[in-house]
Amino acid sequence: MEFLNDIYFGNTVQDYLWVVGSLLFGVILVRFIAHRISNTLFRVIAGKTQGVNKNELYNLLEKPLKWLIMLIILYVCTSHLDYPQEWNLAPKEEFGLRMFLHRSFIAFLIIVITWSALKIIKFLGIILMAKAELTESKSDDQIIPFLMEIIKVVAVTLGTFIFMGSVFKVDVGALIAGLGIGGLALALAAKESLENLLASFVIFFDKPFVIGDLVTVNGVTGSIEKIGFRSTRIRTLEKSYLTLPNRLMIDNVLDNLSLRTFRRVSFKIGVLYGTSEVQLKQIVEEIQNFIDNHPHTNQDGEIHFIEFGASSLDIMVLYYIDTMDWSVFLKIKEEINFEIMRIVQAHGADFAFPTQTIHLEKDK
Repeated sequence: MEFLNDIYFGNTVQDYLWVVGSLLFGVILVRFIAHRISNTLFRVIAGKTQGVNKNELYNLLEKPLKWLIMLIILYVCTSHLDYPQEWNLAPKEEFGLRMFLHRSFIAFLIIVITWSALKIIKFLGIILMAKAELTESKSDDQIIPFLMEIIKVVAVTLGTFIFMGSVFKVDVGALIAGLGIGGLALALAAKESLENLLASFVIFFDKPFVIGDLVTVNGVTGSIEKIGFRSTRIRTLEKSYLTLPNRLMIDNVLDNLSLRTFRRVSFKIGVLYGTSEVQLKQIVEEIQNFIDNHPHTNQDGEIHFIEFGASSLDIMVLYYIDTMDWSVFLKIKEEINFEIMRIVQAHGADFAFPTQTIHLEKDK
């Protein structure tokens, strides 16, 4: 076993074998270690939150944790290896191979830690959203994604400053002061982005709508699915996914359909011209009574014989249904329509359809 003490490039064969063995050991156990760390973090962050699976956290942290563990193992394994003296390398504080390798390791370490932090923030958002779903208020459904976006921006900003200070030795304090001096130019260059950012705060505090509301804005109707820093995402009635800048959401007239207390229904029905006055009065009166007494309509319903149409006697039907649910609204409207058909037919009348009478005159 004397060959283990043979020296190559300033290190013994035994040193190299320790490095290779440690790396292999890390590769084999990295998945197990990552899983244990994820379980510990899950107990600390999630606790007994219902509706959240610990595998969600592991799936988010698997890749960044594996990279972080391997970087640590690599650093520990190679830290005791010596560079050959004949290479005459400069210390890591001076420009050279040592500085390049050291700062490359620091750069990768900061990137992986920031990456892991973003994944943990994302999982924290999942936990908070699961808790928010248990409450009746929709405000928390809106504020949680907004706060998560702010925390992500702060995390990336801190990671960037630490990266620049540790890797490129930039004076972070002077850099921040320089950003303050150039803030005006930056604000002018990013005018629209800042307008959208300010609009997001207006939406958050003024609450013209919350997540889940059905709105009509800028000619588009759909339900609010997400409110972000720059834009609001809407699921349209055609099930497409539309992104509108927040500035447009507050600068345009916005109709929050979810805040309506009733849905309005208005149409006309036409009966045959052969219908008598008595029949017509009875039809109008019975439809009016049915609308007034229906459990899902208010007392503002109006049923009137309004005009003589081209081929029918026209009756106006106007009423309001006390539901915001689209499917429930359609079912109630269908029920009322069937009842109107029954009432018309029960009084010996029938619905008219467009007709024309043509008189032909023979030549004398």
